[in-house]
Amino acid sequence: PPLCDFCCRDRLRRGTLREVRLHGTMRPILLKGHERSITCVKYNADGDLIFTAAKDLVPTLWFADSGERMGTYNGHLGAVWDLDPSWDSVMLVTASADQQVKLWEIETGEELLTYPHPGPVRSVSFDDAGLRFVSCSDKFSDSPPSIQIFEVRRDDPRGSQLEPIRSFPIEAGMPKATRVSFVHFNGKLDGGILVGYEDGMIAILDSDTGECLLEEPIHDKAINRISFNKEKTLLYTASADCKAKMVDVAKLQILKTYETDRPVNAIVQHPTKDHVILGGGQEAMSVTTTSGRVGKFEARFFESIYVQEFGRVKGHFGPINALAVNPDGSSYCSGAEDGYIRLHHFDQDYVNKTDSVPEERIEAQEGDEELLEENKA
Repeated sequence: PPLCDFCCRDRLRRGTLREVRLHGTMRPILLKGHERSITCVKYNADGDLIFTAAKDLVPTLWFADSGERMGTYNGHLGAVWDLDPSWDSVMLVTASADQQVKLWEIETGEELLTYPHPGPVRSVSFDDAGLRFVSCSDKFSDSPPSIQIFEVRRDDPRGSQLEPIRSFPIEAGMPKATRVSFVHFNGKLDGGILVGYEDGMIAILDSDTGECLLEEPIHDKAINRISFNKEKTLLYTASADCKAKMVDVAKLQILKTYETDRPVNAIVQHPTKDHVILGGGQEAMSVTTTSGRVGKFEARFFESIYVQEFGRVKGHFGPINALAVNPDGSSYCSGAEDGYIRLHHFDQDYVNKTDSVPEERIEAQEGDEELLEENKA
């Protein structure tokens, strides 16, 4: 939409907000609030807030509609690799390379608690009730990599226990965990912990005992990012093996495979359409010697059922590291190695787009004429 208020025009002059026209009618808003590569972007459940993390230590909060920066969460001493807001947008957890997970009050930006970890923390995720979160940390010195569950007291967050209520060390020689999340399993709400490993394996652990309930090799290389549909019945995985996949959570069965010619760093499902969005690009260490056109840093749109690519959105000058779609389906944002978040509000052409269904020849069968006569009668 055109900039029509003095506040937006003032932010344009100061360089904190830029709006650029792409080919076509969809106009992205460029959010510049980080000084280093973006590592994570997420919408809250209501779709009115965007949370971003980067390697510059400062998680940031934005308005999802205008892209205005609301504030930052200051306190980490290392790169912030992951974050997750609670279902009611009251609390936020952030995972950092400083071996800490911090709990924040979203509205005020106040740091409520710091949970120490034995190593750099790669991933963190709330359960559906916002009463627990799970995290995974890397090996550091003599401390093995581990998956840990912490409790959060909603009535008194500062009184929450700093020690994990459950801890599952990863044995020596086993691949490192890169992503973790609670899932519903065996009829139990948040009864499993889904874990993605750097060798491409996906496993579901019992959230009470740590026992491996199910395990399948989904990819050939590291799993960079995972996401779910709203009901958490479908898992979407992005991997360095240049593939993304749709997986049935209950059986860890591969349903669809989206193949590309570059490493895939992120994948998300559109909540109101049968579409998925993929992001990635050439390895970050080679970006300085490659133009944006050759590096292939576009967001790619696929029809999720028929696995047909139907569109691409360009703009970033480095590989896309993170993607998120608004829960109401009206917008999406991407964060990349170039330090920018690009917020796209879908134009009317996309909103009204209908997906074509491949035509299949239906052979006449015995009894068809009798059915037609009955319908006429």
